[in-house]
Amino acid sequence: MRIGLVCLVLAYVLSQFYRAFLAVLTPALEADLGATPADLAYASGLWFIVFAAMQIPVGEALDRIGPKRTAVSLFALGGAGGAAVFAMATTPTHIAWAMALIGVGCAPVLMASYYIFAKMYPAAMFSTLAGAVIGFGSVGNLASAAPMAWAVETLGWRETMWTLAALTLLIATSLWVFVKDPPNTSTTGQSGTVLDVLRIPALWLIFPMMFVNYAPAAGIRGLWAGPYSADVFGADTAMIGSVTLVMGLAMIVGSFLYGPADRLFGSSKWVVFGGNALGALACFALFALPAGGSIWGAVALLAVVGIGGTAFPVLIAHGRAFFPDHLTGRGVTMLNLFGIGGVGVMQFVTGRLMDRWTQTGADAYNQLFLFYGCLICCGLVIYAFAPDRRS
Repeated sequence: MRIGLVCLVLAYVLSQFYRAFLAVLTPALEADLGATPADLAYASGLWFIVFAAMQIPVGEALDRIGPKRTAVSLFALGGAGGAAVFAMATTPTHIAWAMALIGVGCAPVLMASYYIFAKMYPAAMFSTLAGAVIGFGSVGNLASAAPMAWAVETLGWRETMWTLAALTLLIATSLWVFVKDPPNTSTTGQSGTVLDVLRIPALWLIFPMMFVNYAPAAGIRGLWAGPYSADVFGADTAMIGSVTLVMGLAMIVGSFLYGPADRLFGSSKWVVFGGNALGALACFALFALPAGGSIWGAVALLAVVGIGGTAFPVLIAHGRAFFPDHLTGRGVTMLNLFGIGGVGVMQFVTGRLMDRWTQTGADAYNQLFLFYGCLICCGLVIYAFAPDRRS
């Protein structure tokens, strides 16, 4: 099982990579396919929306057939297949289709790990283990920055995508060989549906925070950091890679900090609240950043946004405390639906807003950061009333 978990982490590395690599490909796709930032915002948003929509069938599959078959089948067909479609793309529409397929493939990977943790490890360790998976998996976030920029410049973006398709298929094969389902993953004992999860009142005070927590960090890191660096500071591809690399490193640090902080302070709720409040303040600081300032001052604030937006595993642990064992798969995937769905919705929304702000002559990026800061604050207001229970 240890080797199986390592393989799941490697699959999650690619999942993190696929959600963030479009920022680096912006210049190449614009030159070769005529893809605009709005086109890529749509494609990126589609990845998150499809990923989120898949959480309902993934949760059902985890509880009924176990994590092994669920992860292997989707990761091989959707992940590797989507990367191959991307490599053959000739229009921005093809990029959108490819990202949707990749979203299907990546949908079960993290939740398969969380399902195993919930079934086989002490509940008090859940947030730490969950954070560690995200932390190690965020190497993919780093790989999608400067290393991806190097690969594109050295090999070309199509050749790079074919290589990624082969790597995805190889990891899917390793999942089949090494992952083992926890005991009793078949339909025995109590049963339930996703409606039973939705009937838990406390979760409705956690869902809004899940919806907004990851959206600013993922949206900026995966989509807007590249255009922001280029348009505001004149950054080239290599510099964009460095900016996104720093933000990716900050998100790894945040993933490893949140889990132990949950145990140190004895509260999931207030650890999440404090981290997201810090992220909101960083967004407001970016909004107020004077024009013509240093790019590294902006990068430092982007790093704080990245750290604040990685409370995801502690939010999952907070919600996990409210649903019974037989709803484990459906429960964690429903929380994930709100988390990833929020990113997807906000990718669509911010793409449209950026078009409108640009056309009206507004300072589009300042308005973007203000929007993200206000979004986090809305989630915090509701989350403040959530009961503070730990597994």
